[in-house]
Amino acid sequence: MAKLKDFKTFWKGKKVFITGHTGFKGSWLIVILNMLGAKIYGYSLKPQKKSLFNQISGDKIIEKNFYGNITDYNNLKSKINKVNPNIVLHLAAQPLVIDSYNDTLNTHKTNILGTVNLLEACRKIKSIQSIVIVTTDKVYKIKKNKNYFSEIDELGGDDPYSASKACSEIVTMSYIKSFFNNTKLKNRVSTARSGNVIGGGDYAKNRLIPDIVNSVNRKQKLLLRNPKSVRPWQHVIEPLIGYIILAQKQYQRLTSLDPSWNFGPEKNNFLSVLNIVKISKKFEKINFKIVNEDKFKETIILKLNNKKAKKYLFWSPKWDLEKSLEKIFEWNKLTKMKKNVREICEQQVNEYLGDIK
Repeated sequence: MAKLKDFKTFWKGKKVFITGHTGFKGSWLIVILNMLGAKIYGYSLKPQKKSLFNQISGDKIIEKNFYGNITDYNNLKSKINKVNPNIVLHLAAQPLVIDSYNDTLNTHKTNILGTVNLLEACRKIKSIQSIVIVTTDKVYKIKKNKNYFSEIDELGGDDPYSASKACSEIVTMSYIKSFFNNTKLKNRVSTARSGNVIGGGDYAKNRLIPDIVNSVNRKQKLLLRNPKSVRPWQHVIEPLIGYIILAQKQYQRLTSLDPSWNFGPEKNNFLSVLNIVKISKKFEKINFKIVNEDKFKETIILKLNNKKAKKYLFWSPKWDLEKSLEKIFEWNKLTKMKKNVREICEQQVNEYLGDIK
């Protein structure tokens, strides 16, 4: 995989429009792209008061913040037209399964209509040379005895979140076939599916790693739901580098394959919730209690096949689960010591890309 200096050759000065830039993944993404010298423009809801975006002073490291809802087509279109970006990365979403049950209508509006709005707004902007639509590992139709899902597997979704993201995939394919295949954007629009991302600065509710970190910081007992659930855990840097490579390859016309890509972890990162806690106890003292309070249906076992991205994009995961958890607890300790949060993130990105030891 390329190092930071190699990415800079391409990304320096590129105008990048990111939706959802104030979220957890979006904030890490703007840190990385800022390190590469890109000119970043963001469209998103305003960040929560306690957010990674605020901790890194995200408004100071990007060219322009545009605050708005992805469901507001006219506002979104006007902002993209104003920027005339070279590359678009669509991360804006309602990302939580539990919230999709509690606010189903907004989940579908955001995840389906938001994708439609983004693609429609980009359709006639001549400056755009690459678009990546970020979805999820949960877009696949779950089948018995199916161990790993590859990009050609059938889409589906039982819960509202998964269904909305599968629809986002279908919408994107429709736009590619109906509008982009006869334009300069042929082979330059794709969807990207990652696993369960973890990392410093995730403050979402009802997520395992934030719950573990909160229990450590507050010295409280961790209440553990779904201890047997298996997920494709990966540090947030891993898929973000995948998205960056994909966007770059599309821009350079170096890929013409089916426009769906899995950026999942290696097989040894497919572990249960209970095993995550056990590994975390190597770094912090954790007391936990298994509770039976999950009333919403979620997939028990979910695994991604990442062979396509490894073979054709030369992307591959670098950090196993223990290393990823080590970096999360390191991040947590340094932030509690009042260290500069953006510099902590940059240090971990540098370490990941191998520029420093």
